Amino acid sequence: MSFALGFKHPTAGSSGPGAGSGATMENLEKQLICPVCLEMFSKPVVILPCQHNLCRKCANDIFQSANPLWHSRGSSSATASGGRFRCPSCRHEVVLDRHGVYGLQRNLLVENIIDIYRQQESSRLVSMKPEQQQQQLMCEEHEDEKINIYCLSCQTPTCSMCKVFGQHRDCDVAPLGTVYMRQKTELSDGIAILVASNDNVQAVISQMEAICRTIEENGQRQREHLSGHFERLVSILEERKQELVGLITREQDEKLKHVQSLIRQHSDHLEVGVTLVESGIQSMEEPHMPLFIQSAQAILEKMAVMARASKLELPELGYESMSHFVIDIDDLADTLRNINFCCSVAGDEEDFEEVEEELDFGSRF
Repeated sequence: MSFALGFKHPTAGSSGPGAGSGATMENLEKQLICPVCLEMFSKPVVILPCQHNLCRKCANDIFQSANPLWHSRGSSSATASGGRFRCPSCRHEVVLDRHGVYGLQRNLLVENIIDIYRQQESSRLVSMKPEQQQQQLMCEEHEDEKINIYCLSCQTPTCSMCKVFGQHRDCDVAPLGTVYMRQKTELSDGIAILVASNDNVQAVISQMEAICRTIEENGQRQREHLSGHFERLVSILEERKQELVGLITREQDEKLKHVQSLIRQHSDHLEVGVTLVESGIQSMEEPHMPLFIQSAQAILEKMAVMARASKLELPELGYESMSHFVIDIDDLADTLRNINFCCSVAGDEEDFEEVEEELDFGSRF
């Protein structure tokens, strides 16, 4: 089905004395259109604090869709609370009191402007020529017939002649105005539902974004706690290491001191023996027998003393060994490798205390 526009509405592109005022009125009309139902405001209200306007019915539809559990205005419950929804123009969240939409302030200024506009529009239409007073689509198959009915079977606008004599004579039809109002209502309701659905989706997105931020904060906090626990473990291990290293060092120094003392004793004994040998050799070269006998006698006595003192102290067998400094860390190493997270904070603290106790392995060497 094809149809054509019967005439052109005089606008800014038209010539004539009324062209400028027509464009002004058209621009004014655009400012008085509800963003939900796309019709001129009916009992407009102010959506605080963004100051955008909505029809009261449209605002109530959006509010009811966003707050399906909210008590109606006529509810006898004294505990009925308010709700919230988002402005369809700027997405600003509007919080209402227990009166709901009926607690919003009416925009009397906009209502007065609409009244003035309608009066001016009526005066302008009166001054227009009869053929210009109504914009009407015309049927292309029947040029003199207006598009005034809607074919329900073919889902297309048509004219009465097409229904009586044309291709739609066997179809179901309805008045164009009825279908227009029904679809406009359906579209308005759909817009309100979609706006409410968008509000819900936005609320879910905001909630999940908040969850993401909380996850990041909790993850950072737990990483810091875990690092603190391991730093404590490292501190305990380092402290115990220094204690055990000190024990080994002290015993090493004691053994070295004892052995070095024995070395000095043996060195002194050796020095005396070497001196006595040299004295004996010199006495062997003495040509006079009396002098030889006298010196040899003294040397022999010293040799007897040296013989009696020749049994010097020696370190016991295995004295140099340090193998008794042994620790068994196999079980502890397995415990450290198996460190894992616990089901609760309290359990985590108890396990950490057990690990600290196992690290006290000084008695294992």
